[in-house]
Amino acid sequence: MSKIKITLPDNSVKEYDKGVTVEKVAKDISTGLARVALGAVVNGDIKGMQETIEEDAELRIVKFEDKEGKEIFWHTSAHIMALAVQRLFPGVKFAIGPAIENGFYYDFDTEHRFTPEDLEKIEKEMAKIAKEGHVLERSVMPRDEALKYFKEKGEEYKVDLIENFPEDEEISFYRLGEFMDLCAGPHLYDTKKVKAIKLLSIAGAYWRGDENNKMLQRIYGTTYEKKKDLEEYIRRLEEAKKRDHRKLGKELELFTIHEEGPGFPFFHPNGMIVRNELEDFWKKEHIKRGYGELKTPMILSEELWHRSGHWDHYKENMYLTEIDENNYAIKPMNCPGSILVYKSKMYSYRDLPLRWGELGLVHRHELSGALHGLMRVRSFTQDDAHIYALPSQVKSEIMEIIDIADYIYDIFGFKYHVELSTRPENSMGTEEQWDIATNGLREALEEKDIEYVVNEGDGAFYGPKIDYHLEDAIGRTWQCGTIQLDFQMPERFDLTYIDKDNERKRPVMIHRTILGSIERFMGILIEHYAGRFPVWLAPVQATILPISDKFNDYGYEIKKELEKEGIRVSIDDRAEKVGYKIREARLKRIPYMLIVGEKEVEGRLVSVNKRDEGDIGQFKLDEFKNRVLEEVEDKK
Repeated sequence: MSKIKITLPDNSVKEYDKGVTVEKVAKDISTGLARVALGAVVNGDIKGMQETIEEDAELRIVKFEDKEGKEIFWHTSAHIMALAVQRLFPGVKFAIGPAIENGFYYDFDTEHRFTPEDLEKIEKEMAKIAKEGHVLERSVMPRDEALKYFKEKGEEYKVDLIENFPEDEEISFYRLGEFMDLCAGPHLYDTKKVKAIKLLSIAGAYWRGDENNKMLQRIYGTTYEKKKDLEEYIRRLEEAKKRDHRKLGKELELFTIHEEGPGFPFFHPNGMIVRNELEDFWKKEHIKRGYGELKTPMILSEELWHRSGHWDHYKENMYLTEIDENNYAIKPMNCPGSILVYKSKMYSYRDLPLRWGELGLVHRHELSGALHGLMRVRSFTQDDAHIYALPSQVKSEIMEIIDIADYIYDIFGFKYHVELSTRPENSMGTEEQWDIATNGLREALEEKDIEYVVNEGDGAFYGPKIDYHLEDAIGRTWQCGTIQLDFQMPERFDLTYIDKDNERKRPVMIHRTILGSIERFMGILIEHYAGRFPVWLAPVQATILPISDKFNDYGYEIKKELEKEGIRVSIDDRAEKVGYKIREARLKRIPYMLIVGEKEVEGRLVSVNKRDEGDIGQFKLDEFKNRVLEEVEDKK
């Protein structure tokens, strides 16, 4: 039997017979590792323990704490749920059941309408199936045989999937007990490791995400190896519900979304304060770092989008219109506008790098089912910047962007991790250009001593990218900033500069965002702070609470004094008890409550109640004013 070489993460190499299983390799490394292993990443592909390795490979064993391990675990859990549904609700038809970020779902077609009580029954049956310890068995069938099998079973969704597979694709199946599913895997070896199960919700989902197709019922769930980990996840879910930016956005009068404009947010005065503070901060930080600001049109000709490549790669997400019998598109991205500004003048190598930022409003068509508050919208403002640089300047420019990103994220209290995304299938340009660009990003990260993971095939169609994933106050991650290196646009638009040898040369283009989009970043901040914005961002920074009507005049004097300094202040002069007014101010998440009565009037003082600390004592008005101004200046 022929031999293959397996290279492990420590660069050690082991030799095995061709067709060795992942389980055998794991046991060979360590029996302890094999006990906790769920599968492996083999030459970039995720494989289950029962799968074989047929060629020389780089291999990394994965456990539940690894992203790939969770994918294996949750994919198997979707099959366990499908078997439970098959047992409890005969006649159901099965669509798809993938692993997702925090668990899994399966889409079902059945006349029965699932209820919360059904979820409890399905959970119990899943627990029973897990204990039964079924081994997941993989098999393959020729295309015609697979079609015949599912047609006979009346599984129209599986038939549809197979008919849309490439002609030469191998059709693989996994059997779990009496449930046989069309599936590429990967899966757990058996079901015993699934110890803690929670089904979370029921939703509607169109087949293939197309509203012209039948509406199916989707059940979401999650599973864990240990009950305590599931309980911790449920606790985080409850906390996330309390922080839901859609609920808080309405309560705090920040934004609303109306049926007259699905996916198009309406910002209220309070929301505009937060938004304007973010944008002003962004502008000041970029001016400090030598950026100029652009504003480019929202509607540009169809021809431009053909030239940029967006038409071929992005047309289905673009809104189109006609003007003077010519075709135009509402911009889904800002870069072509920036390029036209560059092309309006000839530059010398002495002019580069050029750093241009744009808070540019873009529109993208998202499916109605994908819309979600400020997190997924159809119009949003990207905090874009485009840098035109000499090849020799690229690394230093990327390192400068890394510094500004680190500074800005620290202001908001975010930790983050970084991913390097490489060439996708539908990319433009040569392999050599992609290698140069990818290595440029890699070198900058390594010189900055930043740990990163490689996200294979997830680059933009015109170049590789660095993505920032922010971790919020309850441990969730959000993809925000990105740095993209682009050799393609300068080529397509014939961008040049005059080099020192008087020859025309191509600049390198760097695309980057830090916040990602103002709308989404605001949504993230609302949830990160649970609506308790720091003083510099709070729509109302202080509210004055007179103990009774006779102290209202002094309250208004204070208000006027604070407003002179630019402090955002309100007064609650209602004839209500002060305790009630404090509770109301806390519900509005106002950072400071200034209580005024007899003693405060006599001493020209304010009694200060702080949002998260309670009573912090009496202050002279100037003393309090300076405290607030310092917090705003330092962005505490």
